[in-house]
Amino acid sequence: MSAAKKKEKTPPSDLAPFYQVILSPVITEKATNGSQHNQVTFRVARKATKPIIKSAVEALFKVKVKAVNTHNRKGKEKRFKGRIGQRSDVKFAIVTLVEGNTIDVTTGL
Repeated sequence: MSAAKKKEKTPPSDLAPFYQVILSPVITEKATNGSQHNQVTFRVARKATKPIIKSAVEALFKVKVKAVNTHNRKGKEKRFKGRIGQRSDVKFAIVTLVEGNTIDVTTGL
């Protein structure tokens, strides 16, 4: 292959580990009501700790974080056509921002 046809690799970003911590925003009625109290809810990696979540949100969104609360939801046992299945366990982080800071979760990063 010629050098012109090779794809140029992007250099590894210093933000790459933070994208593995913050998986997705949570868009539910309850999470949206938290925005009245300056809170944003994210689905995070199960091994993520509160200080890691705080630094990831501050680095990715350029905001100041006041507090981080986490919640582990155990997966339910469900049945489908008589067979038993198990939903995955999920960890959520409710991030409270300092007054004056906002995150618009409807736009992507």
